[in-house]
Amino acid sequence: MGGRAMFVWDDAYVRYDFGRQHPMRQVRALLARDLAACLGVLDGMRQPAPTPADDRLLGLVHDLRYVNTLRDDPVFAAGVGPPDNPPFPGMHEAAALIVGGTVTAARAVWQGEVDHAVNLAGGLHHAMRDRASGFCLYNDLAVAIADLLDQGARCVAYVDVDAHHGDGVQAAFDADPRVVTISLHESGEALFPGTGAPTEIGRDGGQGAAVNVALPPGTGDAGWLRAFHAVVPPLLRAVRPQVLVSQCGTDAHRRDPLADLLVSVDAMAEVYAALHALAHEICDGRWVATGGGGYVHADVVPRAWTRLVAEMAGRPLDAHTEVPETWRAEARSHVPYEEPPTVMTDGAPAVWNPWHGGTGDPDDPVDRAIAATRTAIWPLYGLDPLDARD
Repeated sequence: MGGRAMFVWDDAYVRYDFGRQHPMRQVRALLARDLAACLGVLDGMRQPAPTPADDRLLGLVHDLRYVNTLRDDPVFAAGVGPPDNPPFPGMHEAAALIVGGTVTAARAVWQGEVDHAVNLAGGLHHAMRDRASGFCLYNDLAVAIADLLDQGARCVAYVDVDAHHGDGVQAAFDADPRVVTISLHESGEALFPGTGAPTEIGRDGGQGAAVNVALPPGTGDAGWLRAFHAVVPPLLRAVRPQVLVSQCGTDAHRRDPLADLLVSVDAMAEVYAALHALAHEICDGRWVATGGGGYVHADVVPRAWTRLVAEMAGRPLDAHTEVPETWRAEARSHVPYEEPPTVMTDGAPAVWNPWHGGTGDPDDPVDRAIAATRTAIWPLYGLDPLDARD
């Protein structure tokens, strides 16, 4: 499947830096960019540099008192401080540049310059209106979606496959029926930020605007893919958004130290392909993607995000593609504590049993999670939660 694609990048993204001992290191995005380049994935893709988001853009989502404090005296900004968000020089500038990257991607897609656009440094989905949270200073995704609405979009769908609940994006739009946020994550009963239950469905006039699939710890490829396909495609077909925005954090991976899911890069690539197909089926190809979480800096994040970019470019990589030795040497220099991968696969076939309606297996915690989401959401869209034909 083809489509014109854009890769938004600036080497200054690495200035978003909480320190070498912090799990959130943007060198992972740099390594993903360089691996994609080594494999020819970026050939022919437009690669614009972003413009930092100004106060007008940031103010679409964030309290400007928080913005001004983060710019002028960040140690006093709400949510800034160790261990999650220790202050560093130029916090505001680094975060505003990432927001600008996601806005650049979204505007290019909305204005028809390209079909698909990606900002790997983005995906900072925990930041709230007036505070930093979970390694996230500004919420680039929420700002980009709010800007799409300002540009005239009537309906935007947001799909988040990070292991952690996309709470900041949900909070920004859970009373706005023009935006539907769908988050597939490890249950908040076991993992930060402690939210994302299936009963969180939106508020005020936005019932149905928030959709949450809260998976049990230990969910692997088969359960993760079963849950994704049981919820995301039928709901997107019911919503019919004009633009698809996706957060593609990799911390659902089985090696990730900050979550408890057991997903492979191969299953992630299957989800990227499904999102690509849905964008063309429903949104006339309009698809904006970002990175997100992911804390295995050399082995996992670069492979997963390179496969994402390859999918967006319409040139998906063979899973058994070998990783160039030149890139492996670069990875060792940046991340000496990890052995870089040799191939682009985890050797895990992306297989699952499709949802066949009903409530699934009541003894299977994944099926219980799927059924809880469908029961909470499907009637709000005139769908039967027991019907597999939706």
